Amino acid sequence: MFKHFEGLSLDALLVFESAARHLSFTAAASELGSSQPAISQQIKRLEQQLATRLFDRVYRGIVLTEAGELLLRHVRDGLQSLDDGLAALSAQPQHEVLQVATDFAVAAYWLMPRLHRFNQRHPELDVSLITTNRDLGVLPPEIDVAIAFGDGRFKHGEAHLLFAEEAFAVCSPQLLKERQRPLPPAALAELPLLHLRPDSRSRWLDWNGLFRALAIAEAPNPGSLRFDNYTLLIQAAIAGQGVAIGWRHLVDELLEQNLLCRVCRETARTDFGYYVVLPERKRRQRLTAQFVDWLKAELGGADALR
Repeated sequence: MFKHFEGLSLDALLVFESAARHLSFTAAASELGSSQPAISQQIKRLEQQLATRLFDRVYRGIVLTEAGELLLRHVRDGLQSLDDGLAALSAQPQHEVLQVATDFAVAAYWLMPRLHRFNQRHPELDVSLITTNRDLGVLPPEIDVAIAFGDGRFKHGEAHLLFAEEAFAVCSPQLLKERQRPLPPAALAELPLLHLRPDSRSRWLDWNGLFRALAIAEAPNPGSLRFDNYTLLIQAAIAGQGVAIGWRHLVDELLEQNLLCRVCRETARTDFGYYVVLPERKRRQRLTAQFVDWLKAELGGADALR
C-alpha cells in the first residue's frame, strides 16, 4: 500500500508545494523558515528519487515542467485532504482519563456515589478509579491523584487534608429496636462487635482505640466476625450482625438512608485523616486541578482542603 511513497518524506512534498506555488526557492525558504540552498538541495533530492525533472531553471527564476505540474495537482489535493483531516480531529472534544487511586472504603462509600456529579461537570474527562489497600504514601507513576489515609506525611507527594478521622459506633436500627437510643458508651461492651483485621488498615482506629477515646473501662468484646474488607464489614452491620466503627463521611449517606444508626452520640477524633495526595511531578496539572476543585465543592467550599 502506498508503494510509491517509499523513500519519500512529507517534508520534501511540502517543500515542493511551496516552491511550486511561489515559483521561487527563495520565497519557499522564507515561508518554511529554511535557506535557499537547503530548499534547492531538497528539490534536487526529490527529483533524483522520482527520476524526473520537476522544475526548469530559467533566467531569474524557475518554472514547472509538465511532470512538475502533474505532481503539484496531486500533492495539493493530498495536502489539503490531510489538513482537513487534522482540522476535523482538532475540532473533536478531547476525551482524557484521570487515574485516581484510593482504598475500597472511600471508593465505595464516598467517591462512587458522587462521581456522576463530576462527570456532569466535566463530560470530557473520565475517572479511572484504582482501588487498593496498599500504602499510597509513595504514588505509582501512573497515578494522577490519590485519596489516602494517614497523618499527612506522604513521601513524594503534595498532601491536602480532605477530612479528619472522626469515628463512632454504628449498627442496623433493627439491632437496637428494643433499646432506647442513643445508648451510653459503656453499653458497647455488651453488644456484638464487628472487627476489621489489624493488618488490613492498621492505622485506622480499632475498637480498643475507640473504647479508650470514649473512656470505656471494659475491654471490647472480641466478637465472632472479623473482616479484611471494610465494605463487607459495613454490609454485615447493615444486615444486623453486629456493631461497626463508622467513619464520618464514609457512612453519612447510610445514616441518612436509615440503613445504619449511631449507637451513642460520642465521637472519637484522631490526628489522622484522608488526604488528597498529588504527585511531585508536574504532569496533567489542568486535569488534577479540575478534580481537586470538584472535591472542594463536594466538601462545601474552597477552604475544605488545606
